[in-house]
Amino acid sequence: MSSVSSVQVGVAGPSVWVRIKGRGTFQNSAGLKEFAAEMMRRGHREFIVDLATCELMDSTFLGTLTGIALGLPADGKLTVIRANERNRSVMQNLGLDRIFALAESTPLPGPGRLENAENNPPQTARREAIVQAHENLAAVNPENAIRFREVLDFLQQKSP
Repeated sequence: MSSVSSVQVGVAGPSVWVRIKGRGTFQNSAGLKEFAAEMMRRGHREFIVDLATCELMDSTFLGTLTGIALGLPADGKLTVIRANERNRSVMQNLGLDRIFALAESTPLPGPGRLENAENNPPQTARREAIVQAHENLAAVNPENAIRFREVLDFLQQKSP
C-alpha cells in the first residue's frame, strides 16, 4: 500500500474533478469539504470522483463524499468512477449508491491539470468535518445510524 495520500482537484467546464491517490481519510476530508463548498458557491453542480488510484476510504472520507452529494441542488450529480472492488462494496453496503452514481468511467473530458487540495485545516475544522461526515452517513441509511452511533456519541461528547 502507498504511504503517500493526496486529494487532487480540478475543473473542466461545468464539472469538478476529484482524484484520490492512496487513501481517502479523515486527514484529507476537511480540505475536500472546503473545496467542494467553494465550488458549489461558484455554481458547479457536477462532481466526478475518480478512485482509480484510491486504495481505501475511511468512514470520515465516505461521509464527506456523502455530504457533497447531499449538498448539491436537485439538478446536481456526484459520480464516483473507477472504484476498486473493495471501495465499491463498502459504498454499496453503506447505501451510498442511492445518493450518488457508481460508474466504471465517464464520457466527460477531465481537467488538463489537477491541483492538490488543502490538507492542513485547523484542528477545529477537521473535528467538525469528522462529526458532520458521520452524521451524513447516518442520515442516508438507518443502518448507518446504528453502525456509527458509538463514534458519533464519542465525538459529540468530547470537548473541542
